[in-house]
Amino acid sequence: MSEQTPAAANNVRSGLPAGSGWLLVVWVVILGSALAVPYSAHWSRQLLNELAAEMTQREKAQAEWGRLILEQSTWTAHSRVEAIATRQLDMRVPEPGEVILVQP
Repeated sequence: MSEQTPAAANNVRSGLPAGSGWLLVVWVVILGSALAVPYSAHWSRQLLNELAAEMTQREKAQAEWGRLILEQSTWTAHSRVEAIATRQLDMRVPEPGEVILVQP
C-alpha cells in the first residue's frame, strides 16, 4: 500500500484531484483580469473624453482672455484717454508758467 499525505487524503475523499485548489484560484484571477481589461479601457476612454473637453474649454478661455486684453488696451490707449479728458472734462496741458513745483 502507498501512504498518502493528509492533504492528498482530503482531496481523494472530496473527489477533487490534487492541486485543483490552485487551479480554481488561477481561474478566478484570470477571470478577474479578463473583466478588468474592458473596464480599464472604458475608464481610459472616459478620461480621454474629459481631457479633450477640458482642453477645448481652456482654448476658448484663452481666446476670450486675448480678446479682453485687446479690448482693455483699446479702452486705455493714451490717445483715447487724452481725447476724452479734453472733450468731456475740458482738461488741457498746462502752460509752463502755470506749473508750480513743490519742494519736499
